[in-house]
Amino acid sequence: MRHLARAAIAIGVLLLGAQLIRPARTNPAEDPAQTLAAQRPMEPAVAAVLARSCGDCHTHRTTWPWYSQVAPISWLLVHDVDEGRAELNLSQWGLYPPDRQRKLLGEICEDVEKGEMPPAQYLLLHPQARVRPEDARSLCAWVQAAQREQARSNP
Repeated sequence: MRHLARAAIAIGVLLLGAQLIRPARTNPAEDPAQTLAAQRPMEPAVAAVLARSCGDCHTHRTTWPWYSQVAPISWLLVHDVDEGRAELNLSQWGLYPPDRQRKLLGEICEDVEKGEMPPAQYLLLHPQARVRPEDARSLCAWVQAAQREQARSNP
């Protein structure tokens, strides 16, 4: 019984100490002219899917929930957002070269159709972010139209 009590105290001290390590939860300034919405006009339904299902990890408009302040969860969330923004940042869309934009558009559709995005661990706490089949169809139709338009503009 003493070992169990000591282990519980040690874990408690570690968790309290972990709260001192605070990763930066950032939402950098966004140039509205560089966003995907500014660069590639879209129907409100498509914009809503992107905002609801992609916005927290792939824009500079992350909503940081209360649990993003509790270690070690905070470390994981900051890492996931940093990684998501590095892979695809809809807030900085206009800074990508045209060939990269075309590739990313295709990956958006592919990842949503395969159910890879949003990831399962995100959906556990954000079930509203789930992409319904009709959302995926609308999003992919918009992606295909945007890719065709971009190919005409930037061969």
